[in-house]
Amino acid sequence: MPKQHLAAIEYIRGISMLGVIGIHVGSQYLMNPASNAHLTALFEIATRFSVPIFFFISAFGIFYNMDLDQPFSYRRFLQKRSRAVVLPYLVWSLFYLLHDGWLYGVGFPAPLSLASLIFFGNAKYQLYFLVILIWFYLLMPLWISIVKHINGKGLLLLFALQVAFDYFSSFNVPFNTMVYGMENPVLKSFLLYRLNYWVLHYVFIFIIGGYLAVHFDAFKSFMHNERKSICLFFAVSLIGLLSYYYFLLSFRNYTQMDAINTAHQLCPLGIVYTLAASLFFFTIFTEQRYPQILNSLFSLLGRHSYFAYLVHPLFIGYMMLALEGRGIIMTAPKAIAFYLATVVLSIAAAAITRSIGERFPMLTMLTLGIAASKKK
Repeated sequence: MPKQHLAAIEYIRGISMLGVIGIHVGSQYLMNPASNAHLTALFEIATRFSVPIFFFISAFGIFYNMDLDQPFSYRRFLQKRSRAVVLPYLVWSLFYLLHDGWLYGVGFPAPLSLASLIFFGNAKYQLYFLVILIWFYLLMPLWISIVKHINGKGLLLLFALQVAFDYFSSFNVPFNTMVYGMENPVLKSFLLYRLNYWVLHYVFIFIIGGYLAVHFDAFKSFMHNERKSICLFFAVSLIGLLSYYYFLLSFRNYTQMDAINTAHQLCPLGIVYTLAASLFFFTIFTEQRYPQILNSLFSLLGRHSYFAYLVHPLFIGYMMLALEGRGIIMTAPKAIAFYLATVVLSIAAAAITRSIGERFPMLTMLTLGIAASKKK
């Protein structure tokens, strides 16, 4: 019996995409030495849930549609996911390497460099996310076993281990000093780019996404009964992460760049904020106590979020070249307009590609990993 369609999954994809674009526009805005710390907080801190929440809903979608009492076909699973993720990842990686090689005059990388760029997701700055997702898929039998057997105490232990591991990976000075000082270039790359492919940084949010999907009836009741508490949890966690950011600026004399690279999604407060945001947005989009006309917008954003996520650096790059060519500094009002333009252009490009893909299905297969819907 097919399960009920959950609009929340699609809507959260759209929110995640908006947040990721905010982070990447914020990094361009920070090139202005007089950037506004509050706008930076909006672009770079409030959006820090954006990448890990996608792992949450990816796991939720997989486990929600999975019958754990039935045998798991690993081969069939990988075949399906390879089409949906691996193929678009390779296509977009090659596209950006060719495009950027031409645009910036750096040429196409040599074979060894190409292999490294593909493995670590460094062909473009947003593509590492897909590498982590691929590793999650490759290890799917492990996640199934954990979700089957884990309980509330196990989740608390996993959360504690996640906080400890992420803190060590991000902030342990001796470890990071050792990595940067390594002379072996291969080993150094495997450790230096660990954030690009180590699923260990996001295991908790992936597992809890799967766990809540398997226990969806209980989760649905929890969202309904504890809606106010969930909203409060989200607000408090956001205030906590923002307070940490402002503390670093005001009392530790951090630059804005240093502050956002410290108050990120892998710091303890960032992990709490990601969990709170995941529960908050799933609750909001499940309960839907807002004007229903907004669902059309959320659906549009969700439908085109994957393509927009993949294509938005293209528009950021060309608009930045246009600003730099005219000697224009990205002030706060320009940064907001820049963000809105990036979102609109990315969604428009996604919609146009989908439309063309109705006539040329290979286009959507290569760029999104899906076949265009057939007209009846």
